[in-house]
Amino acid sequence: MAADLSRLSLNQATTKHWSLREAVDGCARMGIPAIGIWRDRLAEVGVSAATRLLRDAGLHCSSLCRGGWFPAATRAERMARIDDNRRAIEEAAALHADVLVLVCGPAPDRHLRAARQMVEEGIAAILPDAIAHGVTLGIEPLHPMFAADRSVITSLGEALALAERFDSPHVGVVIDAYHVWWDVEVYHLIRRCGKRIAAYHVSDWITPLPDVLNGRGMMGDGVIELRSLREAVDAAGYTGFIEVEIFNETIWNMPGEVVLALMCERYLQYVAPA
Repeated sequence: MAADLSRLSLNQATTKHWSLREAVDGCARMGIPAIGIWRDRLAEVGVSAATRLLRDAGLHCSSLCRGGWFPAATRAERMARIDDNRRAIEEAAALHADVLVLVCGPAPDRHLRAARQMVEEGIAAILPDAIAHGVTLGIEPLHPMFAADRSVITSLGEALALAERFDSPHVGVVIDAYHVWWDVEVYHLIRRCGKRIAAYHVSDWITPLPDVLNGRGMMGDGVIELRSLREAVDAAGYTGFIEVEIFNETIWNMPGEVVLALMCERYLQYVAPA
């Protein structure tokens, strides 16, 4: 049977040193049908040029990263971040992205409860724009070790409860295996998510962890039960793309073509249906 890469997507973070054009061209050569785009690399070429690149290569945009980062010390800062999220929604709509990933942001001081309220208020503020543009907002819970500097939303249960409070098909959750694999409730929570799963990301947890932020491993190099998690996500009703998102200096320093070839091999070996 031919290798089935039909659900595979390259998150741009995995090939950090490639431009958007290089990443799109690499995916097209390898038969990878989708790409998750980061806004800083999008800004280098502009939305119109990026849209043409995707169209000419026949690639789909599985996600745009990132929105979110709502908490801030002053109202003016919070409003500026909401305005930036509105621009991100417009970009996601132009790219026909499946989801705008919300990395919700840390507390500006030590008040976690206040910061979590700011996240909810921020999503409420941008939801009308998301609905108007047909964009899905995906709340991504991060591993608790990122609570201090990247997100106050640190479990799948918390992200799901937040999404459910909006009762809108335009608000869902992003499940990243790296961030949720440890949770004793993860399979139960995935079932509860159901149609609210807006995206699924994979990498692996290496032991010992080489770096908090840039320590993700290639699938198969760590301890995560990746196929079991993918099966649970599928059983919950998710049929979308599976993004490989890896932050790792060693992988970034490898030739991009080598990374993509290894990514395809490991995806088939550890993630895709056997």
